[in-house]
Amino acid sequence: MVTDASTATHAAPTEEAVRAALATVNDPEIHRPITDLGMVKSVGIAADGSVTVGVYLTVSGCPMRDTIRSSVSEAVRAVPGVTSVTVELDVMSDEQRKELASTLRGGQAEREIPFARPGSLTRVYCVASGKGGVGKSSVTVNLAAAMAADGLKVGVVDADIYGHSVPRMLGTDARPTQVENMIMPPSSHGVKVISIGMFTPGNAPVVWRGPMLHRALQQFLADVFWGDLDVLLLDLPPGTGDIAISVAQLVPNAEILVVTTPQQAAAEVAERAGSIAVQTHQKIVGVVENMSALPCPHCDGMVEVFGSGGGQRVAEGLTRTTGAEVPVLGSVPIDVRLREGGDDGTPVVLSDPDSPAGAELRKVASALTARQRGLAGVSLGITPRNKF
Repeated sequence: MVTDASTATHAAPTEEAVRAALATVNDPEIHRPITDLGMVKSVGIAADGSVTVGVYLTVSGCPMRDTIRSSVSEAVRAVPGVTSVTVELDVMSDEQRKELASTLRGGQAEREIPFARPGSLTRVYCVASGKGGVGKSSVTVNLAAAMAADGLKVGVVDADIYGHSVPRMLGTDARPTQVENMIMPPSSHGVKVISIGMFTPGNAPVVWRGPMLHRALQQFLADVFWGDLDVLLLDLPPGTGDIAISVAQLVPNAEILVVTTPQQAAAEVAERAGSIAVQTHQKIVGVVENMSALPCPHCDGMVEVFGSGGGQRVAEGLTRTTGAEVPVLGSVPIDVRLREGGDDGTPVVLSDPDSPAGAELRKVASALTARQRGLAGVSLGITPRNKF
């Protein structure tokens, strides 16, 4: 492919200048300069200023090949003296892919979970609930999108293997790219995401038992190249089964964020799900009450469709059980725009951030963002005793 540049009157560019321009091009999946990843195969410069750049793709069927070609052309065209750019694509050898995988792991051994390393700066939150249907996945994707919009580097693991829904809610049908034994996760709305739904055909069900669930979660945590994340959210399945236990084993420093609805039946089960922290020695960050009430379309009142007070009851019960203060981080009202955002793939915190649900979810996300930045308690006015 040849792209004509604007007519140049300067002398032909130097190779140093062209390579400096290439260093500004990031691989769209790995998000690091292609020069650092060994992806620049060659640079050729003719006397008339025409430049030919050879670029290695990680795999032959790389879904981002056109994006890489375009980005390289644009960067090199901007170098003074360049009259035209030709980008020639090649594919890495097996040995080159192994070297790339080693580079990305920072020399660490395969199958190590980076978030479980001592000194890891990534906050890992397990978004949990006792019952299904309380909006746990909606809360997860909206918190992720809001924190990414706040400038954090965020990833989401759709750990609800049987009921995976995160890719749709984040608006992506992209497939991960595999480099050796390393998986490059797709990104949507600034959030890296991995889900079993990206590996199954159509809407096929996943029929697995405990050991396979554990293995899948381990792969999502160890084999996916997440980069330097600030926050990783795990959308857990309902209950206290295999996945919840596996997370505690694989990432013992993970913290729990409990989602409930106001009704008594849901609150009791949510409290039970949160209480697993006593056995797994995990910290509970707080409680989010979803579907707290419905703003009346005919007046300024709120209709308590599912009752009231469930979030507070869960927080008080978990405070008694764990011996540590568990705050209610937010109460998200019923809002049709929240559902529409999930169906359309654009979280409400982005599509309508000032809506009742969007504003409340952004408030919770801001508290978690502040916590990551060392300002815990600022957004919600939490007292020193309640800092989390």
